[in-house]
Amino acid sequence: MAENNQNQVQDLNQIVKAKREKLAALQAAGKDPFVITKYDQTHHSLDAMASYEELEKKLLSGKEECEYEEKRAVMDASPIEVSVAGRIMLKRVMGKASFIHLQDKQGNIQIYVARDSVGEEPYAEFKKYDVGDIIGVKGYMFRTQKGEISVHASETVLLSKNLQPLPEKFHGLTNTDLRYRQRYTDLIMNADVKDTFIKRSKIIAAIRSFLGERDFMEVETPMLVANAGGAAARPFYTYFNALGEERKLRISLELYLKRLIVGGLERVFEIGRVFRNEGVDTRHNPEFTLMELYQAYTDYHGMMDLTEEMFRHVAKVVLGSTKFTYGDIELDFGKPFGRITMTEAVKKYTGIDFDDPSQVPDDAAAIALAKERELQVEDYFTKGNILNLFFEEYCEDKLVQPTFVMDHPIEISPLTKKKPDKEGYVERFELFINGWEMCNAYSELNDPIDQRERFRAQDANAAAGDEEAEHTDEDFLNALEIGMPPTGGIGYGIDRLCMLLTNSSAIRDVLLFPTLKEEGMAKSAANAARDAGAAGSAEGDTAETSGTDYFGTASLPLDFAKVAIEPLFEDQVDFETFSRSDFRAVKVKECAAVPKSKKLLQFTLDDGSGTDRTILSGIHAFYEPEELIGKTLIAITNLPPRAMMGIDSCGMLISAVHTEEGEEKLHLLMVDPHIPAGAKLY
Repeated sequence: MAENNQNQVQDLNQIVKAKREKLAALQAAGKDPFVITKYDQTHHSLDAMASYEELEKKLLSGKEECEYEEKRAVMDASPIEVSVAGRIMLKRVMGKASFIHLQDKQGNIQIYVARDSVGEEPYAEFKKYDVGDIIGVKGYMFRTQKGEISVHASETVLLSKNLQPLPEKFHGLTNTDLRYRQRYTDLIMNADVKDTFIKRSKIIAAIRSFLGERDFMEVETPMLVANAGGAAARPFYTYFNALGEERKLRISLELYLKRLIVGGLERVFEIGRVFRNEGVDTRHNPEFTLMELYQAYTDYHGMMDLTEEMFRHVAKVVLGSTKFTYGDIELDFGKPFGRITMTEAVKKYTGIDFDDPSQVPDDAAAIALAKERELQVEDYFTKGNILNLFFEEYCEDKLVQPTFVMDHPIEISPLTKKKPDKEGYVERFELFINGWEMCNAYSELNDPIDQRERFRAQDANAAAGDEEAEHTDEDFLNALEIGMPPTGGIGYGIDRLCMLLTNSSAIRDVLLFPTLKEEGMAKSAANAARDAGAAGSAEGDTAETSGTDYFGTASLPLDFAKVAIEPLFEDQVDFETFSRSDFRAVKVKECAAVPKSKKLLQFTLDDGSGTDRTILSGIHAFYEPEELIGKTLIAITNLPPRAMMGIDSCGMLISAVHTEEGEEKLHLLMVDPHIPAGAKLY
């Protein structure tokens, strides 16, 4: 296996060398493609083929039974001259004539290049072109005897030289991590990926058009803010050198847009990037696109009507229908969206009525209920927080068809108007589709005195350890004191809507450049640490070991005198049980952060049995979920299931405990990816 890998590297090096030699020869001959600054395109692939088909219908009407040569003569007498440009994706050289497939933004078109048409010397140059090169072609349209509409070239020109080979054409680019890191190659090799991002652009355009027709004004608000408010999330921090002040990246668009409502703009919206310093999984990325709108003189019922109309409109524009399939589920935006309160939903799916004093009389009773079900409860939680916890745990995944969940507890809604007829609740809804929260909307709080009290409560939560609590924003309070009319507002993540409408399973599939761990920076840090370790060893310090792991990443130096095997649930598993443990290689199919847990990651594993295995591991402090997908780990697979956060963890992943400068760190045991799933360790 190692010999095969070495041969592949050598072959790749030879290919790259040959490409660079071709470029050097061109430059020496005064034909450097990189000095060309423009090329005049008259057509793209699909447009050119459509024009030819239209002319065929006109000129060949009544000649359907004629032979190919007769039809060809008719069409060649009225040629469609074109100038196309794109990337060579396939090349077949056949002596005096050749065929290539040229790819542009619309698709692929076949090009026929004959020596007699382009000239002997140009044809000899053409034959040296590589798959991956970008060329321009002038010629006329025709249909081959096999029926393929093509361009008969009269001239070709090399516009850009490809110096790295494209992935092998039959298997394409399938490595998920590489696809995200090299999206440019992904777009070249996978037509469905390009289609996804074309649809994404149409989705955003449809939203803008919908709101523009309803007199909403698009605006832009600051990304660097002193107070990151408007959502429950941890911000990213930065430093403003010119002002000598710390700044945060915004986590929402809300507070500035409301200031514009105060200013009298009445209907405003923004589509922009927001940044939340949180984990990465199939539905979360630290930077994502948010749409928020605010409309004066309406409430959350008005926002429900607007949202339903908007989602229906976008589906029709982008997909041509309000019915579509996500995975194996048919979703229908054409029917009226469901409406249910949060307490009704919890009662429906758990039997517990949080509005019934005989069932949940106070905070203590609510907390006791949560602990009975092994839900994670924070110190500052009250009855309202527990209601929301029950909803997230037992209801969200049941809401498949579009459903508005209304009337949330006040504890989790610091910017929302109270319900005048129901103490402890606010006029807020979230829209759920396919078990996902799609948007969040309020009757906006415009009472500055009430808002100040809500901010104080949030400040107290922050002091008690809530890293996602909001903080008092004095300028926003000043704006409310100037006076804000009754207002409805809504915000939703564009990315999740794109996932639904493009049938994409992960948020990274609808982000052109998703957030990934930087390979170059990680390697530089590892090399620096290794160099420091080598210097320390030369001076007589404790010897350290470093190297390269199976995934080609430089590993940090470890002092093995400080390494111990992680205890296996010491209070539950004795040595006799441990000695009977069945150690197996497992492949990580999916990995996600466990909701409401700061430590746990949930792994979906291939253990070779044909049935997915779920294991929870408390290593989120040391790994992000996305970097573990595709790795090969070692697990104990015959331990009894253990309930963690309401999820059965069926086994244990093996880690090493490494103490570094007094801090204990965990390192998952990763092995050669060629080891098959289910392989037993001895």
